[in-house]
Amino acid sequence: MKDHITEFFSTFCYVGYFPFAAGSLATVVGGLIAGVLVLHPFVVLLLFVIVTALGFLMSSRMEQIAGEKDPSCIVIDEVSGALIAFFMLPLSWPVFMTTFFVFRAFDMWKIYPADVFEKKKGGVGVMMDDIVAGIYTNLIMQIAIRLAGIV
Repeated sequence: MKDHITEFFSTFCYVGYFPFAAGSLATVVGGLIAGVLVLHPFVVLLLFVIVTALGFLMSSRMEQIAGEKDPSCIVIDEVSGALIAFFMLPLSWPVFMTTFFVFRAFDMWKIYPADVFEKKKGGVGVMMDDIVAGIYTNLIMQIAIRLAGIV
């Protein structure tokens, strides 16, 4: 039973088993939660804390179940990072799409300190690189939308 709970949360309700681009789909889910479904910043922060805590707890065990480091089915880290990336950004299609691509780029490039965190074992290695990518993305987007005069 415990393994089913671990699998459910670490794959973010089985989104991680989508046949292709599961991480990108999880990013969209996180972006929709942060930017569209939940409009109050306090609720988004509360969800971020809950999702992130579950991610740290469950991803280490899921690595053991899968028998590999950071298996692609673990996507709770993308959801956590996306909740930060999309936090308090204006709701518009161009902002959503730009934020999505910037986040995915930072997630792939692993710019310091994300590269250091990714090498860590367990939940820290799974979660922290995406959290860093989310922070970088949000900072870039906050600056970009102000320079563009969107807010």
